[in-house]
Amino acid sequence: MRRYGRTLVAAALATVVVGGTAGWASGTSQEAVTGPPPGTAAWRADTSLGRALPDPATASPDAVAAFFAGLTERQTDSLVRRHPLVVGNLDGVPVTVRYAANARAVRAEHNPRYDRLAEPGRRILAFDPRGRGQVAEVYGELPGARAVSVIVPGSDTDAASFDRTENPYGTPAGMAGALRAATGDRTAVIAWTGYTTPVGVGIDAAGGDLASAGAARLVRFTRGLAAVGAPKPALFCHSYGSVVCGLAAHEVNASDIVVFGSPGMRAGSVRALRTSARVWAAKDSSDWISKVPNVEFAGLGHGPDPTGADFGARRVPADHAEGHTGYFVPGTDSLRAFAAIAEGDVRDVR
Repeated sequence: MRRYGRTLVAAALATVVVGGTAGWASGTSQEAVTGPPPGTAAWRADTSLGRALPDPATASPDAVAAFFAGLTERQTDSLVRRHPLVVGNLDGVPVTVRYAANARAVRAEHNPRYDRLAEPGRRILAFDPRGRGQVAEVYGELPGARAVSVIVPGSDTDAASFDRTENPYGTPAGMAGALRAATGDRTAVIAWTGYTTPVGVGIDAAGGDLASAGAARLVRFTRGLAAVGAPKPALFCHSYGSVVCGLAAHEVNASDIVVFGSPGMRAGSVRALRTSARVWAAKDSSDWISKVPNVEFAGLGHGPDPTGADFGARRVPADHAEGHTGYFVPGTDSLRAFAAIAEGDVRDVR
């Protein structure tokens, strides 16, 4: 009976979403990429410094930061050359060192999917080629930034679609660039595709397993930012990304959690999120997400609408955003409000 109920809920969610999105295909099952980065075994076996290197599976970002602070430039460069995938993905490593390691790792893939990521001048903060690929990129200067934001995207996002030219303001890269520009380039913005997202509509999109795995990665990522001296970031969580942020809320290091186009946060209210961060929510009336039932049954569905009055989130205006991916389009009231939140001037959110 429980399995039958899950099937009914999944079918209802899929039917509604497919009808509202001009023919999305049914989702395909995804296996979350978790654990330490590729190359960890060789890293653990490396005795070139005469001591053990911090274990990517167990060392805290603070411990990693302390370890790298004690290295000479020559020792750091040597680790980057021998272990680019580990160094580039290890939270707590100095930002500029991660840029250098990931530039090397992307080039070493020799994969046309990543040609754009390999272009000179890109600040790639994380790159993991496993599965469909994960990537994080910094827009602006992260070291010394006065304010930092992190974009947490939703379904159908991976390393290949991260910065696609089609529908740019629906991509992590497009959202990050638009947000930084809207702040007058006064902030640093990170486009973070650091978890395995659902593909299409199906059990993955209706369930919370991928979000739970993503939440753990997001928590560690924000702790890594703190370890290198960055201020608490504002999280901007789109669609299924808001499920990730909801599950991470009680542990994540963030000043604000902003959800938009959200199917729910797997919590009944802001209080249930157990976070000290300010929680904001936006939804445009033309967004098809409004047609997704705000239910949760047998592990499927994500709970109440965060823009509902009873949820308790602060409302962000979104009257001029269009559709599910229009919240970061220049000139919209939602982007202006997001920029104010990103800069910490919440008085300007109307």
